[in-house]
Amino acid sequence: MKFFKLQATGNDFIVVDARNEYHNWPRLSQLMCRYHFGIGADGVILVQNSPSADLKMSIFNSDGSKAEVCGNGLRCLAKYAIEHQVVDTTNISVETLSGVKRVKAHLSGQQVTSVEVEMGLPVFTAEDIPVDIKTGKVPLLEYPLDVEKGELTISVVSMGNPHAVHFLSGEIATFPLDKVGPQVERHVVFPQRTNFEIAKVISRKRIKARVWERGVGETLACGSGACAIVVAARILGYIDDVVDIILPGGTLTIRWDGQGSVSLTGPVEDVFTGEWPSLE
Repeated sequence: MKFFKLQATGNDFIVVDARNEYHNWPRLSQLMCRYHFGIGADGVILVQNSPSADLKMSIFNSDGSKAEVCGNGLRCLAKYAIEHQVVDTTNISVETLSGVKRVKAHLSGQQVTSVEVEMGLPVFTAEDIPVDIKTGKVPLLEYPLDVEKGELTISVVSMGNPHAVHFLSGEIATFPLDKVGPQVERHVVFPQRTNFEIAKVISRKRIKARVWERGVGETLACGSGACAIVVAARILGYIDDVVDIILPGGTLTIRWDGQGSVSLTGPVEDVFTGEWPSLE
């Protein structure tokens, strides 16, 4: 089975044209995403036909679980689909589990170099995130959450998938994300688990961040996570409408006016292509 590996700010994915492929994708994603025994990636993206959009994106995390949406993954899908003539436009509609997303690619010659994604409206209601916290407050900001290291405050939002954002004043590099991340991801208040972001506001236009991604672990970037950080920071009054989120894998530019859809723009690159030798 032919595959294409792409990365978007270090968030790497195995892209498969699955319009005529039918396999045990959860199991295959576990095998293919292994870094030492497989291809190595944060997830597998399937390019599929859609009755309601130009294409459908199905995404499986490295642990085999299915994700609702992924901003970085959408950029990788767009680059593949345009450069391999799956579509004949640079403005693509993509069906995801969290609805149809609009994607606009920017080209240099025949190559897609960056992609803008309309991620949609942020969701704040507890049952739709979902989160089992009944405070009566919408949005849910700076909620005290008990973890082993003590108490930390989180702001909770869905960008098509659940996110818990923690703003800190110290250095994000020294935060024990490998210890706290799994505790927040699987905390009892999150019935479907959650992504977890730690963020430090540098200025009204720049934020540094790290991400613990549900079903994956720490990743170099997360598009929906960057959007969640901006939404929480904007409501808390920390930032302006356009913000650069500086992640270990690179920088994403997020736009949100506090009311409408959240927009994400960032680079995307090919890594390599090959054939997976076995479908067992």
